Amino acid sequence: QVQLAESGGGLVQAGGSLRLSCAASGSIFDINAMGWYRQARGKQRELVAHITSGGSTSYANTIKGRFTISGDNAKNTVYLQMNRLKPEDTADYYCNADGPGFRYWGQGTQVTVSS
Repeated sequence: QVQLAESGGGLVQAGGSLRLSCAASGSIFDINAMGWYRQARGKQRELVAHITSGGSTSYANTIKGRFTISGDNAKNTVYLQMNRLKPEDTADYYCNADGPGFRYWGQGTQVTVSS
């Protein structure tokens, strides 16, 4: 079992920044990739950013150049630095962890960007 705890969401004005954190605990040694997804009201959940245990990253086109995913292995934590936020970034953001035969999700953290 893997437990994921997100934090860092909130209300920010357009153009501002937020940093989301996702702390993993439990059977973390089996994790080979982690990611951030988001789900806006009335829309499907979509991938925002992804990082492998080797440090390879990938991003959705809608946020490329504005968001950065990174990991701190010592703290078992993955971050999502979000800059130049736009109202369309408003959503619930979820962290996930992937491993052999499993995928775990955090409870989500809300991000609201006002215009």
